[in-house]
Amino acid sequence: MDADYRVGDRLVGPSGTHSLTAEEASILNAGGRAIVLPDRIGFVDADITERCADGVSRARAAFGVLAQVSDDKISDFFERFAAYLEDDDRFSTIASANARDVADAQQRGRSTGRLSITEKMRSEMVESARLWASSDVRKESVAEQIEHEGWRVEKIASPLGVVAFVFEGRPNVCVDATGVLRTGNSCVFRIGSDALGTARAIMSTCLRPALVESGLPEDAVVLLDESDRSSGWALFSDRRISLAVARGSGQAVSDLGFVAQSYGISTSLHGTGGAWMILGETAEIGWFAETFRNSLDRKVCNTLNVCCAPVSRLREVGNVIATHLDEFSRAKGSRATLHVVGLAAGDAEFLQRGHVDVHIDSTDNLATEWEWDDVPELFFVVTESVKDSLDLCNRYSPQFVASVLGTDQAEQDLAWQILNAPFVGNGFTRWVDGQYALGRPELGLSNWQNGRSLARGGILSGDDIRTYRYRMRQTNPSVHR
Repeated sequence: MDADYRVGDRLVGPSGTHSLTAEEASILNAGGRAIVLPDRIGFVDADITERCADGVSRARAAFGVLAQVSDDKISDFFERFAAYLEDDDRFSTIASANARDVADAQQRGRSTGRLSITEKMRSEMVESARLWASSDVRKESVAEQIEHEGWRVEKIASPLGVVAFVFEGRPNVCVDATGVLRTGNSCVFRIGSDALGTARAIMSTCLRPALVESGLPEDAVVLLDESDRSSGWALFSDRRISLAVARGSGQAVSDLGFVAQSYGISTSLHGTGGAWMILGETAEIGWFAETFRNSLDRKVCNTLNVCCAPVSRLREVGNVIATHLDEFSRAKGSRATLHVVGLAAGDAEFLQRGHVDVHIDSTDNLATEWEWDDVPELFFVVTESVKDSLDLCNRYSPQFVASVLGTDQAEQDLAWQILNAPFVGNGFTRWVDGQYALGRPELGLSNWQNGRSLARGGILSGDDIRTYRYRMRQTNPSVHR
């Protein structure tokens, strides 16, 4: 039947009915799709849908081939990949592509702090690949064995299937995606458009050659060469994928998670970031000064976003915060921003410094994750007690990273019992990272914004991408029920 959508035709969506625009009607008449999102309807062009489906088909075929590939060949891939990233001739192509991406992003007024490939980022990418090369994780392993008379059952950790990623615009995610190969899975991924040129260069100069030369299928890792955000919706609505992983934060991740879950696909969603630090009455001020400074070295998801202190510690804590922000900003030639909650303007005057802008803010805004490139922006919250700070964290934080400073063990135990967060510590917040904390490259972090995760932690690594199969081995032919 010919498509006959017209301008003004109504579709039923989550917020009621939606009247088609001329562009939307044209998309549907050309074979495109309407995708239900949490608060609206999205539209995907037919050609984008087709290319995404083709990417999944290729990754799915590669998954079948990987079942017969040895673990040694997978190790060889990671070693080759690391070596190619270290090769200056190959990397010059990547560096040139990255420079173009950074320049384009700057022209559009985009943040480029995590887009530029620094030598540190490059070395971390190499380290990640080598960690998987030397890992003792295998495609399959016997997790449990149950003996019966004349037979036994083995519970075997086995590959899951095709893993779909939607990454933010950061070049190092190209290495992160390959972690699924260690356990025999394949993947298809979309990267933020800011870093798409860099991703193409990494694929062509390092990743794809390493796959082919180590004897792995070329499509074991598929890059969706799409800049349109709707390609993520198309990817996450393909029921052939076994796990959908969305990195980043905000509405985009919420939309992607909603789409995948609507199609019955398991998800790992990052969600909103931003860490909380809560000072107790016994927190040593020197300890706080160090952990505060080391939680603000750069803006990533585990960077300090909210610092809470009891009113009894106001002056000493506030002076440490303001002094560090002023020194940090002065060195950068810019200005930090401190949002103060729980104080009147007159009471916050002591926080003013030459390179610090102080704003009086409200409790209702504490759910905001501040995004910054060079100089910090964060909340300073003054409360009556540690218990009040813990309650605020549970109410307004993204249920992600919390650090409680103090030497009172009862206070530490109370925090552990009360806080609804997958990551809780007593020091700096930037420890939350799979490679740094666990010695395993990380595929994604998850908060508890949408509830706790079943049978897994908040750090998703390549060796977590498993299913379980049961294998029966009979030794006595007379066994019967």
